[in-house]
Amino acid sequence: MTHELKTWNEYFEAIFTGVKTFEIRKNDRDFKNGDTLILNEWDPKTEKYTGRQVSKTVTYLLDGGKFGLEIDFVAMAIQ
Repeated sequence: MTHELKTWNEYFEAIFTGVKTFEIRKNDRDFKNGDTLILNEWDPKTEKYTGRQVSKTVTYLLDGGKFGLEIDFVAMAIQ
C-alpha cells in the first residue's frame, strides 16, 4: 500500500538526507511492513507544499502501547 503524507520541512530535510530513518505517526491508515510512504514537504509557516517529495519503504513497525508510544500511534523504520 502507498501512503501520501505531509511532512514538515525540518523533518523532511532530515529524512531526505538520510539522517532521520524513522517516522512516528497516528496509525489511522493501518500501516504495514513493506508499505511505501510518499513524504511531501510542507512548510507550516506558509501552509503550502514546497514541491519536494521523497519515497521511503517501511521496514519495521512498532505498534503503540509499548515503550511510551501512545496506543494509537506507530513507530516505523524507513529506508
